[in-house]
Amino acid sequence: MEIMRRASHAGSWYTDNPKKLAEELDGWLRASGLAKSPDIRGVIAPHAGYSYSGRAAAYAFGNIDPSSITRVFLLGPSHHYYTPKCALSGATIYKTPVGDLQIDLEVVKELKATGKFEVMDIEVDEAEHSMEMHLPYLAKVFDGYPVKIVPILVGAVKPENEAMYGRLLAKYVDDPNNFFSVSSDFCHWGSRFNYVHYDRKYGAIHKSIEALDRMGMDIIETGDPDAFKRYLSEYDNTICGRHPISVFLHNAEELLNKDKDQFPSI
Repeated sequence: MEIMRRASHAGSWYTDNPKKLAEELDGWLRASGLAKSPDIRGVIAPHAGYSYSGRAAAYAFGNIDPSSITRVFLLGPSHHYYTPKCALSGATIYKTPVGDLQIDLEVVKELKATGKFEVMDIEVDEAEHSMEMHLPYLAKVFDGYPVKIVPILVGAVKPENEAMYGRLLAKYVDDPNNFFSVSSDFCHWGSRFNYVHYDRKYGAIHKSIEALDRMGMDIIETGDPDAFKRYLSEYDNTICGRHPISVFLHNAEELLNKDKDQFPSI
């Protein structure tokens, strides 16, 4: 029996008009000017509404070469549902206005068998926006290609369990036919978020925020999960996808430990 996850944020966070959405995605991807590269094995992309993040997200998804990828692992943070674990989707299809995406039920079954994953109720799945905001881009980039997805909601996972989930997923990053799409916005600044870090040496507040985020991005690009953990501990930057990012870094570290030339490009 097919279980559909609706595109529950279409019509609010992004347009639910298929023609308009396809035109927006195509336009943003063209404007990015990026060449497709088979070396790109993972991206970290935002999940704000498309009026805020749609253009920026193209600079992640525009690099993807869909010709050799058959499976996308989608890691997103949980904004509304508390769990100390990672959770799999109970759906079989994720719908988008520009094409539907099949879930890889075999891999979901493998991950369930570890006993380390919960399964989301469809209500929890549809309430969460972090992974959905990647779906239209994935449907557009992989249009015409036989790709399946493995959505994983990453909860409030302790550091030792971030490493454990990274090890569980390591065999998948080892396969060049697999791709990882990690969902995260970066600094959430202001009293609403109880975060007002400001380094005056950068001048304007937005310049201080940019410097803080770029520092985090530079650390992420080293592939060192412990360095990322130290950065978060020192600055407490409100990166909502800190847990998915950390799981991915531990995941990639497993591959790096095998072969220092094989760290996936992100």
